[in-house]
This record gives sequence, structure tokens and C-alpha cells, in this order.
Amino acid sequence: MSKPRTLTEKLFEAKLGRVPETGEIVVVPIDLVYAHDGTFTLALDVMKETPLLSRVFDPKRVALFIDHAAPAPTVAAALVHRVMRRFAKEHGVRLFDVGTGISHQVVADEGLIKPGMFVVGADSHTVTGGAFAAFATGVGSTDAAIAMATGKLWMRVPEQVRLKLSGEAPGYIMGKDIVLTIIGMVRSDGMIYKAVEFQGEGLKSISMDSRMTISNMAVEMGAKVGLFPSDAVTREWYRANHGIEVPLLEPDAGAEYDEELELELPRLEPIVAAPPNVDNVKPVREVEGIEVDQVFIGSCTNGRYEDYVAAARILKGRKVKEGVRCIAVPASRKVYERLLRNGIIDILVEAGCFVAFGTCGPCIGAHLGLLGESEVAVSTTNRNFTGRMGHKESKVYLASPATAAAAAVTGRITDPRDFLPADARLMVVDPSYSFKP
Repeated sequence: MSKPRTLTEKLFEAKLGRVPETGEIVVVPIDLVYAHDGTFTLALDVMKETPLLSRVFDPKRVALFIDHAAPAPTVAAALVHRVMRRFAKEHGVRLFDVGTGISHQVVADEGLIKPGMFVVGADSHTVTGGAFAAFATGVGSTDAAIAMATGKLWMRVPEQVRLKLSGEAPGYIMGKDIVLTIIGMVRSDGMIYKAVEFQGEGLKSISMDSRMTISNMAVEMGAKVGLFPSDAVTREWYRANHGIEVPLLEPDAGAEYDEELELELPRLEPIVAAPPNVDNVKPVREVEGIEVDQVFIGSCTNGRYEDYVAAARILKGRKVKEGVRCIAVPASRKVYERLLRNGIIDILVEAGCFVAFGTCGPCIGAHLGLLGESEVAVSTTNRNFTGRMGHKESKVYLASPATAAAAAVTGRITDPRDFLPADARLMVVDPSYSFKP
């Protein structure tokens, strides 16, 4: 009888035909490679400089996204976009142009990512794909170029960590609260180059939208990948969104891990990461009252349907506090369209939010909402280091969409429980649910 295997081991075994040793260097076939306007030109330089790399191994498995500075806020950005459009046309590569959305959301929207795949992207938040039981990880532009040209890439098999999520999260908790709590436990360097596998009965109550948030921020604890199993929740999501069946893909009972941790979900409360580090986490109650100048709800971390439903529950019938800017940028056109159909865009606009879609702009301090000197933001993004969203003297508090919406209404950091009914449930596992305004 074979030794019980972790999910990570199963993924590598499926590609290599054997279970590699932890720490072993292997060359893995890649199922999907992508890059965006912030990284592609560096990869293109490598491809141009090296004749053996001046090709695309399979146009159907390579994708380009114009999402970081989109629409182009500068002439320099416009030139990058032009180069990407020409490359895509020349090589037959699929290009997701301005307004389609943020790459990590669009690969899910379009069904480009599936359980068991190996996915690399020239962006650290490619780890978002781990929510779908795919070994999805960010790489440098040179490695992205190699993968685009050859369809293969070297990897060191990471140590595997089992992170058990036990119990059921309270209704006011979102994926952001869960992952910030975990980062506070292990710190920003606690999982460097490790494969974190999320397991436990708690998964039954964690939606795919929140799983994407948790996997997205696995890199903020240093992880190579943040893996969820392909379970009943995953399979129903694929049925509802893409009309396809995907396999169950889970670790074996009794699999051995290099490290095991546990998080008791019923004990959680709303959390923020205070500046200037993502692991400087505090309960919202400890920082309540801090005045804010801007609220941002969006990004590849929290720009999904569930996130705006949570915000709408708080913003409906209320107004953004005078003197506060509330920017809402859904992660893709498809998310925006669903919000539009369900009346949630109306709620955001009527509350006084600035609403756009399909760009990383505010998250990276590129456009649509930079912070000025001494300004404070509550943001649903993934990083809050000095200068991330604008001036070096500005400050960013990372929070869930519910906490962000509460801050937009009061003009200060506020516990979202003050606005939510006792029976509220912000993570909804059913992928076809609709919010009824």
C-alpha cells in the first residue's frame, strides 16, 4: 500500500509520474502561463535576447492581461499596452484588454484554471489560483519567459504545512479576517517557500470567493502556494459557473506534513492589518475611532461578488461620510455585470461611491485613488507597506469589505458588527445566490 500523500505531493505526482522528495529540484510541465502590463515587457526582453526563447510553446496556454495601469494613465503605460497587443496578435496569444479585469480573477471567470493544473504568473498574487486546488504560484519575469517559450519550468518541491480550519466562522467573518488572523499567527516570513494546505471541517462554510482571498494572501506569509482541496464546494462552483465537472482532489488521510497548525474559526473577530506591515494585525475594536480619508473596496484580494454584497449590506440606505472618498472597483467585468444585474452597483452609487471596474490601479498606487501626505485609508487590498498606495507619509489599514464599508459610513475605523443583523452571514457557499437589496 502506498504512503498517504499530501495534496502537494499528489499534484507533483500527476505531472512527474512519481512523488518527488521535499526540497528536490524538478522540471514541471506548465498548464497556464500569464503576465500583465506591469511585468510582461521584462519577460519580452528576455525572449528577445535569447533566440531559443523567442517563441510561444502553446498560444492556448499563454495569456496576457492589461490590468495594472488600465486604462492607461500615462503615455508610458499606453506604449506598454501597445507592445502587448502587437505581441498577442503576432503569436496568437489571448489578450485580455482594458476593462476585462484583473488577471487572477479573470482566469477564474473564464475557466482557464482547474484543479490539478500547474499555473505560473509573472505576479506574486498568482497564488490566488490555489483556491481551485491548482499549484498556482508567482515567478519572476525571466522564469515567466522560459515557461511561455518552453511550457516547462524548474521548481523546488516545497515543504508542506497543514493548516486546519476547525469549527464554523461567525456570520460576520469574511475570508480577509481569516487570512489576516493566520498571517498574524505565523508572521510575514513564517511560511517562506512552503506549500500551505488549508484543511478541516471549517472548509464547508468557506465560499470560493473567500477561498480566493485566503489563497491570494498566502504569499503575504511567504508561501509558495496556498492550496485548498477540490471538494464539494469547489465542484459546485464549477458546475454553477462553467457547467463542467471537476474531480475531487484532496490529501490522503494520514498524510505527513512538515508542520501542522490549527485555527479555531468560531473564535474569530473582525481584524485589520495596521501600517506599515501586513502582519501587524489587530482586532478592529482596538483601533476603532481612527479617522480615515479614503476607503477602497476592490483588488484581486477582495473585488468579488461576495465582497460587494457584504459592503452593500452596510451601505444600503446610508451615505459615505462627507469628506471621505469611497472607491469601489470590482475585479472584473463579469463581477461588475453580476453586481449590476442584482442592483448592488445602484446601492454603491447611491451611497456616494466612485465605481469603476477591472483595474489594479488604487491597490498599487497607479491611478484612480492615490493617497496624499498624511492621509489614512482603509483598504481591502493585500499590502500596506510605506508608500504602497501613494505618498510615503500616508497610512493603509487592510480590512475586509464589511469593515471597509463601515469605515466609509462613519469616517473612522468601525467594527462592522455595529451595522450587521445578528443573523448576517457574509460568506455564502452557494455560488448561485443573489443578494436581494
